[in-house]
Amino acid sequence: MSQKPKVLISDKMDPNAARIFEERGCKVDVRPGMTPDELKAVIGEYDGLAIRSSTKVTPEILDAATNLKVIGRAGIGVDNVDIPYASGKGVVVMNTPFGNSITTAEHAIAMIMALARQIPAADASTQAGEWPKSAFMGVEVTGKTLGLIGAGNIGSIVAGRALGLKMKVIAYDPFLTEDRAIELGIEKVDLETLLARADFISLHTPLTDQTRNILSRENLEKTRPGVRIVNCARGGLVDEEALKDLLESGHVAGAALDVFVQEPARESPLFGTPNFICTPHLGASTTEAQVNVALQVAEQMSDYLVDGGVANALNMPSLSAEEAPKLKPYMALAERLGSLVGQLAHGNLARISIEREGHAAELNGKPITGAVLAGLMKQYSDSVNMVNAPYLAKERGMEVREIRNEREGVYHTLVRVTVSTSQGDRSVAGTLFGSEAPRLVEIFGVGIEADLTGDMLYIVNEDAPGFIGRIGSLLGDNGINIGTFHLGRRDTGGEAVLLLSVDQPIPDDVVAKAEALEGVKVVMALAF
Repeated sequence: MSQKPKVLISDKMDPNAARIFEERGCKVDVRPGMTPDELKAVIGEYDGLAIRSSTKVTPEILDAATNLKVIGRAGIGVDNVDIPYASGKGVVVMNTPFGNSITTAEHAIAMIMALARQIPAADASTQAGEWPKSAFMGVEVTGKTLGLIGAGNIGSIVAGRALGLKMKVIAYDPFLTEDRAIELGIEKVDLETLLARADFISLHTPLTDQTRNILSRENLEKTRPGVRIVNCARGGLVDEEALKDLLESGHVAGAALDVFVQEPARESPLFGTPNFICTPHLGASTTEAQVNVALQVAEQMSDYLVDGGVANALNMPSLSAEEAPKLKPYMALAERLGSLVGQLAHGNLARISIEREGHAAELNGKPITGAVLAGLMKQYSDSVNMVNAPYLAKERGMEVREIRNEREGVYHTLVRVTVSTSQGDRSVAGTLFGSEAPRLVEIFGVGIEADLTGDMLYIVNEDAPGFIGRIGSLLGDNGINIGTFHLGRRDTGGEAVLLLSVDQPIPDDVVAKAEALEGVKVVMALAF
């Protein structure tokens, strides 16, 4: 009989988690509150590590974790785990992204009500013996417009609760389709419209390069006078200095934050600002949520350690041992194609088609589809992976089509990804060279062969003499070394596509200079 997997629970967690581990065939030790040195000294004994937010899984800990196979985070945030290093060590990192949804949504609604009626300030004043009845004139939420930035799992729950309060709900979310908006009973709008119309704005989006400071000073100044802002999602979505200024000017009537750029938030420019409410990241702090995430992480980790099942992994796909060797190069190709189209396509992504042709059509398509969606949605989410990407796409009402075409075309195997946006269909295609090396062979209807790796520059320009020299000189003058050139064009003298691989990220000012070159239509810096 094989030895039972051994799991360490190193943070305070619902006791039922330990029971589930034991019932499912694992040995478990519960040792919350260890110092980093104490954890480092014992982690080598364990196959699994179950944590919340207190335990920091650093490279030093992972180096000592010689038998560790899986880390399970009871909750969604994994800022306390060095995921790239864990991946290099072959350690799976899992989280429970949906166990806190109701609790976080309810906290956002509570913040909305607290802002509307100035409850914290009224409570403090009353308990001080002042009885300030005339000092706190609130507003009704009935009939007011709630603008949601993000209408995924948590945002959609907030929408339902707000509709129950007789609010009108509008939402900005690139992945929200018109059909899904109708199903939720809300109106899909662009960000500019939301800023102009919303009486209350509630944020429910992860922190990514696309969403960082989405409520910047500029955007906050576009909001209607008297707006109230709620953020129970991630610190960094709101410019805190700008929010303070607009609260003091009265343009923003109130703000409630559960999250901050720096946490724990011992200091903040917002502390002490009139009409500002804050809580110490309490979105997931209910008894029910703590139980849910603890049970879920125990179930997921047990399934992996005992049976090899994978759920909500942040750094590996859901694959059987037999399929993995055949699918691995295809998933690398698929993820890069998804990432490419996600970086290049703009507008509402209402539909995505994944076509497999030739040899690719003979394989299990689900991991390939998951890899495409993961690559695509990593542009918008900080916790997406091949396992949860299909769920996130479905949640937002995105239509995903899988097409098998067994005939062999120009290439013996081909994967094509097409997204339907408000600007029309956009398609990219790739193949495998030598059955292992992913290679782009078409981009937006233009034939071009290129590796998709590292930092790259994408340019659409008029096909005219001298352009390659001009772009080469520009990059050279700015100290950027070109690795490879990849060229393609529709017709002689027509539109040409250039993909350059470079040795370092391209600064925004260099992108701007490239855009100013004669004949240039589009310039984008890419990263893979």
